[in-house]
Amino acid sequence: MGLWFAERLSRPVGRLTGAAQRVGGGDLDVQVREEEGDDEIAMLGRYFNQMTRQLKGQRETLLDNTRQIERRRRMFNSVLSSVTSGVVGLDDQGRVSFVNRSAERLLGWSEDRQSVPLNVAVPEFGALYQQLVSGERNVVQQEVKVVRDGQQENLLVRMATRSRDDGSLEGYVVAFDDVSDLVAAQRMAAWGDVAQRIAHEIKNPLTPIQLSAERIKRKFRRQLDEENAATLEDLTGVIVRQTEDLRRIVDEFSKFARMPEPKRAPEDVVQLLRGALLLQEMGQPNVQFTMELPDQKLMADLDATMISQALTNLIKNAGEAIESLVERGAPEGHSPMIGVTLMQDGKQALIRIMDNGIGLPEDRARLFEPYVTTREKGTGLGLPIVKKIIEEHGGTLVLEDAPQFKGQPNAGAMAVVRLPLAGAENPANGVV
Repeated sequence: MGLWFAERLSRPVGRLTGAAQRVGGGDLDVQVREEEGDDEIAMLGRYFNQMTRQLKGQRETLLDNTRQIERRRRMFNSVLSSVTSGVVGLDDQGRVSFVNRSAERLLGWSEDRQSVPLNVAVPEFGALYQQLVSGERNVVQQEVKVVRDGQQENLLVRMATRSRDDGSLEGYVVAFDDVSDLVAAQRMAAWGDVAQRIAHEIKNPLTPIQLSAERIKRKFRRQLDEENAATLEDLTGVIVRQTEDLRRIVDEFSKFARMPEPKRAPEDVVQLLRGALLLQEMGQPNVQFTMELPDQKLMADLDATMISQALTNLIKNAGEAIESLVERGAPEGHSPMIGVTLMQDGKQALIRIMDNGIGLPEDRARLFEPYVTTREKGTGLGLPIVKKIIEEHGGTLVLEDAPQFKGQPNAGAMAVVRLPLAGAENPANGVV
């Protein structure tokens, strides 16, 4: 009888022990044989089976939730990675916790900025972040200027708080877009309207002023002695010269305000560039020109007069940049050089005009805005007019740092022009 009772007790306990070991190994499908009766051993088996069933259901629920969270996380990352806006997530202490690709591109980040305070990672955002933290509003927005890789970008930045379900602060979200092109377009439109009004108001009295000065000189010169006659001629000459300068400025106003419609015809870009180079070589005898032009023709449908004007202006600007460097003191061993290259890049003609002059300012994007110039005698309308001409032909113009000429102590600026060739798609006018 003792052996029978001992076996009746030990066998279910042994089965429970083995099943418990399997559960500990992760097998939640295990079940023990349930004994008949209502004694403690039978109830223990039933409770054990019930426990494993509940554990299995809870585990499957957790796995489903984990899979859903992972799917949502992948979709969240995919959406944030594909949007053009920069997005930066911050924790409740203002440290960077998430950065999407657009943010890395716009801010020029090449290293991991995780756990770095925002005012350290992007100092330009610091003032706006402090305004959000110390203010009563949950959302702040402001245009912020950021300089990256020598270029200034206008970013429209929006910051907002993130809260948990219980209302406590979880962190912050920073979203921003590059609105540099929009700002530049608005300024160009505003300057075009101003230029048109000023040109109209100034040009009318210029001719009467010049004619009156010349008439005064002719009428009173014979009535005065030699000294006073010379003074009169000098003073009227100043009026005439200043009138001519005003007329030249007004003409540039008019060109900028009302750019004529291009009269397109098949033209050889190589020949146009060679003509502009020949003209500037004669006008800048102290500058050494190097050129790399293809032997074959590169045909494009364009206005030869307007494109020639644009190319001539760019080469002339390169010479003036060298003059500015010489005036300020060129480094030892400096020899004035301008390099021009032309090649076919797919369906585009790629033109590079580089110099070893004074170089580009930090805020180089503003050089395309009217009346922004680095020269004392410049009007600031040359580059905006050139950019408008090239864009009217479906091309692009950008300013970059020039590669250093061999044997030269410094590098200057480089204008990169792209023009669609014949048969390529023209963004401004469809198919050429």
